[in-house]
Formats: sequence, C-alpha cells, structure tokens
Amino acid sequence: MRNGSTAILVGLEGQYHFILLTRQGNMKTMKRMSLILVLNLAFSTTLLAEIWSDVDKEQRWAEQIIDTLFDGETIWLDASGHEFLAIDMEASDGDTGRAAIVVHGIGVHPNWEQVVRPLRVGLPEHGWHTLSIQMPILLNDAESYQYAPLLDEVAGRINAAIGYLRERGQENIVIVAHSMGATMTMRYMEDVPEAPVLGLVLIGMQGGSETVHDNAATLEKINLPVLDLYGSDDLPGVVDFTERKADAARTAGNDAFRQIRVEGADHFFDDLEDALVETVAGWLEDNAS
Repeated sequence: MRNGSTAILVGLEGQYHFILLTRQGNMKTMKRMSLILVLNLAFSTTLLAEIWSDVDKEQRWAEQIIDTLFDGETIWLDASGHEFLAIDMEASDGDTGRAAIVVHGIGVHPNWEQVVRPLRVGLPEHGWHTLSIQMPILLNDAESYQYAPLLDEVAGRINAAIGYLRERGQENIVIVAHSMGATMTMRYMEDVPEAPVLGLVLIGMQGGSETVHDNAATLEKINLPVLDLYGSDDLPGVVDFTERKADAARTAGNDAFRQIRVEGADHFFDDLEDALVETVAGWLEDNAS
C-alpha cells in the first residue's frame, strides 16, 4: 500500500469493495465513505434481524391451509425478507375500495375456525374485502409473556398487508384483530402511529400493563374509531379491564371509541359466530365506511 494511503472496506448491495484513499482529498472522501459504510451496516442489520416466530410451525400451518382452503385465495407476502402466508378474499359485491386486515390470536393461523374464519369469510358478504394474515407464532405451549420479542415483527407484516391492499385499489382499510392479535395491533399502532388505517376492531383484548403490551396505554394515544368487542363470558383478563380501556379512550379524547358486550359469548364467540360478524359489520358500516 502506498505511503499515507488508507484502505477501507465498503459493502454496497450485498457486495464488498476496498476503497483506496490517498492523502490528496482523503479527509472528505474518508468521511463520505465512512457515512456510506455506517448506513450500509445499519441497513444490513435491519435485513438480518432475527426472526423470533416459529417459522417451521408457520410452514406447517401454510401447507395445511393451502391443501384445504375453499373460500379465498392464498398468497405470500414479504416482511423484511421473511415470506408469510395470507388469505385474500374479495367482497361479494366486487371491488368496494374497502378492506379489513384480519389478525388472528395466539399461536394459530389466518384460517382458524374460531373468530378468524367467520370474520374473513363473513365480512365479504357485507361489502368488505378481507386479507387474513399469518402473524408471528410460537409453540402451542408458549405463554403469552413469551410473545414479547415477537412484537418487533408485527409492523413489517401489517405494513406488507396494507401495501398489498393499496396496490389493488383498497384505500379504506381497517384492522380486525382477536386476542393476542389485538395486542399485536396495539403494538403496531405504537410503532406506526400514522398508519393509513381508518378504524380498529379489537376483539377480546386485555388491557393491563402486566400483559405482553400495555394496550390501555396505547389507547390513550389513539383517536381513530375503535370498537372494543368482548363477550359477557370472556376471559377475566378481558372483562376485568373494560373500564380501564374506556378510561384510556377518555384520556385520549376519543369520542369514536365504543365498547360492545355480546351476551353469552365466550372468548371465541363459540356458537355466536353470526352475532360476531353482524356486530363487527354493523359497526364498520357506521364508523369506517
């Protein structure tokens, strides 16, 4: 190497290059190359971020869904290099320009028979295009607190779903989420406060700070139309925090927040699927159309 010269390694678009710097003009060039290197490393770190979701389980769910799906079309979306399954279903009346992203609960998949499938198939009958997406998951015996690291992966998946829908002319987008999916949606709203969504339907959502995410604290920052939907026989962690969530909405000054309790419904709205769909569709018609 020539006297007074310096070589640095710069990676660009997956390729690495040695840049030889001479004394002449080397300070400005060094600063410029250093900036490129820092930005490149930051970008590479983002791309190589660890995936906490059980991708093998996701693949098993995907294979099962693809083999048995009757309503809708399976597609693959990409979040930071990780492909995940989604189920796309058009509104029965054709293109209405409005769509609901359906977000399932803990450990399951976008065609789960409880809550998720009734909504993704039922809402199209009310003029809503649906896109039900695979969220990050763990093994079946995982506790809810173990999902904390997975929340970092949520924004990428919901953003990918929004991008897919908007590319197809669906500009009026809402999120309909159940249980852990509602918690993931709250984390999404923390990470992307200006998200292009017009409303949130949060079904069976807990609200306390002892959960994996403090949902009530996030509600204090939201002024979108929000439906907090739960059953009279829901989980204690849902029923006991209804007033806390209502207080959070009042703190936000959110006049478009509403709570609806469905009598006789448990956490999964078993045997009350029609009431679930009708309640959600009715609220969406009044608040997010």
